[in-house]
Amino acid sequence: MRESMESVFPGGVFPAGCPSRVLLDHVTSKWGVLVLVSLTDGPQRWSDLRRRAEGVSEKMLAQTLRTLEADGLVHRDQKPVMPPRVDYSLTPLGEELAEVMVPLLRWVGRHADDIIGAPAC
Repeated sequence: MRESMESVFPGGVFPAGCPSRVLLDHVTSKWGVLVLVSLTDGPQRWSDLRRRAEGVSEKMLAQTLRTLEADGLVHRDQKPVMPPRVDYSLTPLGEELAEVMVPLLRWVGRHADDIIGAPAC
């Protein structure tokens, strides 16, 4: 028998004031998902992430990276070189999260054409 969501998340996720709702918003935003999954390929520079997540504005990418860094999911490594170089990578917590997100994106990729009706990318 399948557990109810109330028993799986007693007092959490569903109430509006629950901190898990804030975190859920951070990690399931379009740009949050794309950044986290992109970083599964290893450390990347800001410009690499911007190229991969086509359509993200500079402002949104910067905001997303700051949020994920503040949440402890992304590590920002600023190198003391000229010109300045900053690499982003997943923290252990971010790696754990990305492990469950990759199958979600695989599913989305497999079914987007059938559901949305547009050819897959």
